[in-house]
Amino acid sequence: MAHVIMPKMGDGMTEGTILRWLKKEGDSVEVGDIIAEIETDKASVELPAESSGKLANIQAKEGDTVPVGAVIAEILGEGEPAQVVGSVELEPSEPASPPTRKEPVVTAEQAEPPLQERVKASPLARRIAQEAGIDLAMIKGSGPGGRIVERDVQQFIASRQAAAQVPTVEPARPAAVRESPPAVGGEPLSRMRRLIAERTTITKQTVPHFYVTMDIDMTEAMALREKLNAALPEQSPKLSVNDLVTKACALALTRYPQVNALYQNERIYPSQEVHIGIAVALPDGLIVPVLRHCEKKTLRQIAAETRHLVEKARAGRLTPEEYTGATFSISNLGMFGVDEFIAIINPPAVAILAVGAVQKQPVALEDDTVVVRSRMKVTLSADHRALDGAVAAEFLRELKRVLENPYSLVE
Repeated sequence: MAHVIMPKMGDGMTEGTILRWLKKEGDSVEVGDIIAEIETDKASVELPAESSGKLANIQAKEGDTVPVGAVIAEILGEGEPAQVVGSVELEPSEPASPPTRKEPVVTAEQAEPPLQERVKASPLARRIAQEAGIDLAMIKGSGPGGRIVERDVQQFIASRQAAAQVPTVEPARPAAVRESPPAVGGEPLSRMRRLIAERTTITKQTVPHFYVTMDIDMTEAMALREKLNAALPEQSPKLSVNDLVTKACALALTRYPQVNALYQNERIYPSQEVHIGIAVALPDGLIVPVLRHCEKKTLRQIAAETRHLVEKARAGRLTPEEYTGATFSISNLGMFGVDEFIAIINPPAVAILAVGAVQKQPVALEDDTVVVRSRMKVTLSADHRALDGAVAAEFLRELKRVLENPYSLVE
């Protein structure tokens, strides 16, 4: 007999939703057979069987949202009885004392552990709460069985910080001002939208962002793009501006690994492996598929892989390995005509680049003549715990140098 559990498919995943069962109770399954489709906050993922036998005792119906680690079904061998009764969660439990063992007599105070210890919480959640001086009993857990996890503690800290900034005395208002009627109707947030709201709120309240903007002359880069695209077969996908920016970032990040880093548990982890996340807009949210080892890929490879990942993202078919592990991210709104904007960092990475539109502008040269050039603004959002302004500026200066001398992109 084997349990079928809700798997953890990503660092931030705490629960998943059963989209549909592809096998029904009593069906025979083999190892690797797809038995269900699961929706996470990032994508729809197929759930394969990890053992052979008959599917039995399905605990979660289609549409149910289930915590990570909870038993959702069983796979039984020949003649094996079902064992799960009701919803079972794979939580560590205290070992039962042997019935014959005599325990020493203790007082009531000794028998009752401190409340902080009796609260169900993950070790990381306990450590964060202890460092912040927070009583775990004040926090409602969202993990399996009400277990308090890291996200619950971070949300509590964020809400407490927000409350501390609200004035305790309400400012006086003219008597003639009437209360607005309560909002009615409206649409509930989708699961993806809700998780985006939670995570971006926590990130903005706990990560000290700062921003550096630079103007880049894209005239030579656009000419190179036009030349390369003209050499492609008519039906082949064309190189985009974002492909040029991604390749240029890969080159610049290898020279500034401080920007290509992770910040975790008060430690900084610079990396020479460049895994760039590309923000992709979806109808109800945003997802960031990851191009791995960009430092080793050619411009053509980056372009082809980006299109493949974007197609999978929009079809909701990304695997966890394809949307986790970014060491740096790029968000491009230039195709919408946006001049410039700032983006929110995607922790544990320490930086994200916001890319605006390439626009033709009059530019004064050193001899005071005015010419028309293609210009683009980029803004780096950086985590001040890991980076300072000078390093951020040096990275952008290197990015500018590469894009303004673009033939290094195809070497």
